Amino acid sequence: MDGDKVYRTGYLITAVIVFIGCWIYCIGTYGYLVGLGVGWLPSMIVALIVSVFWPLIVLGVVGAIFTVLR
Repeated sequence: MDGDKVYRTGYLITAVIVFIGCWIYCIGTYGYLVGLGVGWLPSMIVALIVSVFWPLIVLGVVGAIFTVLR
């Protein structure tokens, strides 16, 4: 598997997870009508920015797991 394909796959998976999580947060914070109607826009922006750094997120999660298991 090419390195570019690995990065792109991780980027897409992270973007989807972050987008859904942020959108749920917007709905919970701002209510059903505003959160559902307009919350997708900030959720998309956050997902696109955070997904660029997905390898750092994976390293942080792996480090946290090793810290807890010690």
